[in-house]
Amino acid sequence: MNNWNIPSWLEAEVRKRDTHCIYCGVKFDRNIKKHSATWEHIVNDAKIINRENIALCCCSCNASKGAKELSDWITSAYCKRKNITIENVAPIVKQALDNPPTRKE
Repeated sequence: MNNWNIPSWLEAEVRKRDTHCIYCGVKFDRNIKKHSATWEHIVNDAKIINRENIALCCCSCNASKGAKELSDWITSAYCKRKNITIENVAPIVKQALDNPPTRKE
């Protein structure tokens, strides 16, 4: 497990899947702070740790989204300015908008 309680198998799977920000599509670059990859809970619930909710996004998008609901954030001024829309986000985000991940009790 990493510092965010993400199992190593899931971390490896997500790192392979998410080579660009799931929101704005920027290619991750650790040399540019705002383009660095950060862990993201698409639905803001730290207890939902599965492949449908754990993703990588850029530092800039993560800071903008914060604790906002995805459906609210996607219509924010930040998203408008960055041309982030339901149509051009990664498939994992579209899936979360259509069918939000939930905790398996």
